[in-house]
Amino acid sequence: MEKELQIILPEQVTFIINTLNEAGFEAYAVGGCVRDSIMGRVPDDWDITTSADPWQVKKLFRRTVDTGIQHGTVTVMQQKTGYEVTTYRIDGEYEDNRHPKEVIFTKSLEEDLKRRDFTVNAMAYHPKEGLVDLFDGIGDMERKCIRCVGCARERFSEDALRMMRGVRFSAQFGYTIEEETKRAVRELAGNLKSVSAERIQVELVKLLVSPHPDYLREAYELGITKVILPEFDICMTTAQNNPHHCYSVGEHTLQGLKEVRADKVLRLAMLLHDIGKPLTKTTDETGKDHFKKHPRESARLAQEILRRLKFDNDTRRKVCHLVEYHDWSIDLEADVKVSVVRRLISRIGEDAFPDMFEINRADMLSQSDHLRQEKLAKQERLEALYREMREKRECLSLKELAVSGKDLLAEGIKPGKELGEILQRMLADVLEDPAHNKKEYLLENLNQYL
Repeated sequence: MEKELQIILPEQVTFIINTLNEAGFEAYAVGGCVRDSIMGRVPDDWDITTSADPWQVKKLFRRTVDTGIQHGTVTVMQQKTGYEVTTYRIDGEYEDNRHPKEVIFTKSLEEDLKRRDFTVNAMAYHPKEGLVDLFDGIGDMERKCIRCVGCARERFSEDALRMMRGVRFSAQFGYTIEEETKRAVRELAGNLKSVSAERIQVELVKLLVSPHPDYLREAYELGITKVILPEFDICMTTAQNNPHHCYSVGEHTLQGLKEVRADKVLRLAMLLHDIGKPLTKTTDETGKDHFKKHPRESARLAQEILRRLKFDNDTRRKVCHLVEYHDWSIDLEADVKVSVVRRLISRIGEDAFPDMFEINRADMLSQSDHLRQEKLAKQERLEALYREMREKRECLSLKELAVSGKDLLAEGIKPGKELGEILQRMLADVLEDPAHNKKEYLLENLNQYL
């Protein structure tokens, strides 16, 4: 027990612990919430572990939900917030790298903490007794180290996803992974094949939106991406002998991840923006590498990967759109027609254009210094033109067109393909000259769009 360390528990958590204590049971806040509190982070949720069995817990609280009663977990509802209360338990033998054949309830807090994944997650706290840290979690936090509780091989054999969690925690906190823990990952990474795509997806996203998304390199070096994202491994060994690049495709991607803000769609797009480069690589007679049409190939592969990892349709659509158009280029000389920029924005999509700026800038910043200032200046001019168009409320899409399909129907145009084509011709005219985006003008000149 380390009574000196003080953690301020939420009032509801203290109430649950006190209620269990008054009924004769042990109870502690446990796991990630304790770790985060010590680190000065705000916990996402609070978990409680207790010597009471699930049915005893249910008797003590008015509103409970049986979220995992077979594994000892009951959710206690307090002021519309749920708190998971789990009975001390010992896991039986694992058969599938995730689920124990049986769960045995115990009255020993130590036995319960022994089964947890990493030392930083195996601490418990009681408002009166203080911190319970049986495996030197505090020491590992001071050393900025991710280390398994007990035997690393056993912990990873129990649940293979813990290997990804270890890399994810290191990326979230900026910690290193302890050597024995690394050795166990290298040995057992293949077991990730038995983990569901949905669970892998969750850990991958958490890693990508962490403060250190480039720690995906650790997942590569430990053999994790070979199982969950083999396309990335190929990128790591694909060189780019080209004046615009100074890294392999994979290292360029890792650098780019650091340059884009921690948004799920943006980080996924950055991860996958060049994933098709190995398949499009050619080398000319001078030894210079080229990757023609790689955005299209990258978008195709991104669609396959995101579908394999069970991402939702909306995420797939947004990410693949950014990947497909990430390498757009436009000649922004002094005499460039602004209508060309309008057409580009319309083609990419006005909603996606700000995100495209971020991806494009991150892409530039993770390349070589060759023409970098010129590229950035061009980007800034394009952004300025876009802001000016927005300020002027210029039409950049069909939804901003002054005429709708309903208006054309009222003019006697029959529903079908022709109606859509007329709207597209009107939009093309308005992109050329925004002053034409008036209902009266478009309808009066309807014949020119037929």
